[in-house]
Amino acid sequence: MDDVVATEILQLFRDKQLSLDQALKQLKSLPYEELGFAKIDHHRVIRQGFPEVIFCQGKTVQQVVEIVSCLSRFPHNILATRANKEMFEAVRELLPEAEYSEDAKLILVRREALSVDPERFILVMTAGTSDIPVAEEAALTAEIMGNHVKRVYDVGVAGIHRLLSQHELMQTANVLVVTAGMEGALASVVGGMVAKPVIAVPTSIGYGANFGGLSALLSMLNSCAAGVAVVNIDNGFGAGRLASIINHMR
Repeated sequence: MDDVVATEILQLFRDKQLSLDQALKQLKSLPYEELGFAKIDHHRVIRQGFPEVIFCQGKTVQQVVEIVSCLSRFPHNILATRANKEMFEAVRELLPEAEYSEDAKLILVRREALSVDPERFILVMTAGTSDIPVAEEAALTAEIMGNHVKRVYDVGVAGIHRLLSQHELMQTANVLVVTAGMEGALASVVGGMVAKPVIAVPTSIGYGANFGGLSALLSMLNSCAAGVAVVNIDNGFGAGRLASIINHMR
């Protein structure tokens, strides 16, 4: 693996995307960079096609900034999940091009234009408006990983005619991400309408017996529709990442 990473660094140096000093510093950091509180996995972009994503929940602002600083030495996109506004402001002082999604709680730094296949798109859907923050986490994750993403929001089963009007779009999608709270029924309905992979995301939206998303999770896991896979409650990032992997397969 060291040879593979070293080859990529040397190619970036050859293509003048890295200076000599930058290339030497990165070579010294293989296979990971020790920060004391974190070990930054610089190999991940080689192994999995995208750099290590920062999970900000539970981290301090300074820890997030230090990790972003390490990742920023490479010319790759940077993604941080479960980030708050204070973290974003600190990151933006380091990288002025950083963006923040208030809904999705994501920090995004777009540093490379990834090749996107316009013929193969991911469709992200929600049962209700309250599910949009989780859906946006999935959609923005997939987009920064080099995917064409379309969105259809508020098409839950309480007004199923709204869903049926999107039938043609659903049929042409390559992968579908379906977010739903309450009883989570939308994933089963969509799964029964399409012959494409459906990634179901239960959300914590609902009244008491929803149990913070547990009822939606169990409903999706027990779906009678074939081809429905389920990620954890509110895990929009996990759904977006999985959808990206599927969408890039050939």
